[in-house]
Amino acid sequence: MAHQTILEFATSGRGTCDITDAVAEVVRASNMQCGLVQVFVQHTSCSLTITENADPDVRRDLETILARLAPDGDPAYRHDAEGPDDMAAHARSMLTNTGLTLPFGGGRLLLGTWQGIYLWEHRSAPHRRKVVVTVIG
Repeated sequence: MAHQTILEFATSGRGTCDITDAVAEVVRASNMQCGLVQVFVQHTSCSLTITENADPDVRRDLETILARLAPDGDPAYRHDAEGPDDMAAHARSMLTNTGLTLPFGGGRLLLGTWQGIYLWEHRSAPHRRKVVVTVIG
């Protein structure tokens, strides 16, 4: 049995947006007790991650690391159709994840104590992002 929902999130520009509660609600609404939930973002310049949910400095530091790996406006980039953050955003998306698979049991996500699910916007400007959540149980 499967249940699927497309969620939409408004980002405020580069950084992370906690989507844990929204994904958990889709799992609850499925009325399934045990299985897997697959989360997929339908864009090439943002990504998904599971990371620390207590200390926001962790997410800030991860942003710093990605900025070093894929800096905005690198003169070696050819693709800059939408500005200096365009190619960097695509590279950051490729270096992270566009899809996650998580277990659930008892009708709830089985995340660890300090884990949260985040939509990670890699563009500087705000965007509307679609995330497909598929519950299989």
